[in-house]
Amino acid sequence: MIYIENNCTDPAYNLAFEEFVFHNLCKDDTILLLWQNEPAVIIGRYQNTVEEVNTDYIEKNNVHVVRRMTGGGAVYHDLGNLNYSFIIPDVAAEIDFKTFSRPLVEALAELGITAEQTGRNDITVDGKKISGNAQFYNKRGLLHHGTILFDSQLDAVKDALKVKEGKISSKGIKSVRSRVTNIRPYLSDDMDVDTFKKFLLKSFSKSGSLTEYVLSDEEKDAIKTLEKEKYGTWKWNHGSSPKSNIEKEGYFSGGYVKVMLDVDDGIIRNIKIYGDFFSAADITEAEKSLIGIRYTRENILDMFNNIKIEKYFHNIGAEELASLMY
Repeated sequence: MIYIENNCTDPAYNLAFEEFVFHNLCKDDTILLLWQNEPAVIIGRYQNTVEEVNTDYIEKNNVHVVRRMTGGGAVYHDLGNLNYSFIIPDVAAEIDFKTFSRPLVEALAELGITAEQTGRNDITVDGKKISGNAQFYNKRGLLHHGTILFDSQLDAVKDALKVKEGKISSKGIKSVRSRVTNIRPYLSDDMDVDTFKKFLLKSFSKSGSLTEYVLSDEEKDAIKTLEKEKYGTWKWNHGSSPKSNIEKEGYFSGGYVKVMLDVDDGIIRNIKIYGDFFSAADITEAEKSLIGIRYTRENILDMFNNIKIEKYFHNIGAEELASLMY
């Protein structure tokens, strides 16, 4: 396993760092990253930012808003939260959270904390979420990353995000604040976040040797360029919604989906799909396949079957989506 140290706390830089490592250094061995962000809302790749953040709160409290390269839902980060990333070459493009969440579950067990992987992508302790995870695939391999609520400001988790009532009710809970917790109360008094980070580094690498890789100046410059041109831009982090005359939304076992359609003369002219679902392929490919077809449930379903929609929407069926869109 290769470890690359990153002590920066700027979320735009850190997400650029992670993407650069994935695209350029994911070759022969697993890469581990451990990193922290100053207060930020990190938006899932397919989410509509304006619907996910409490704008008044984030502006008043100078909270960053940055979109990541993986699907899933928006999460709040601060310095009481520790993020981990596994970048793994030569992995089949199949959404699999249990396998890659196991190292954290096993590490927590070493500290006497009983954790389990639950739902789509959560790790919980005593029924409360302490970690959310997301994944991204391409021909290079897999990026699996997750949060660890160590000693985060839980009120800020609630205040910075707009959590949809449907999502709350579907989990049978009263509020986002009531279903998350920190692991700090489960640990000894001398375990601060830096000590915990060192422990994780040792635990994650216990099955083999650990080699540290130091980035060159050229690689650091490339990361800064990616930060400037992508993760630091309004277009990537906020974007704009297309003109639409039909909006549909629904909750499925695979997540929340919202569809905005511009239909003219019975033909789909434009479409944008938002949500906290996970995808093993770029969702824009699925969107493009629908442009120009007649707006009927049958046509939408036929197209979904033709393009093998399951690779774009993990655990959401073609018939479910077609019924939502029409």
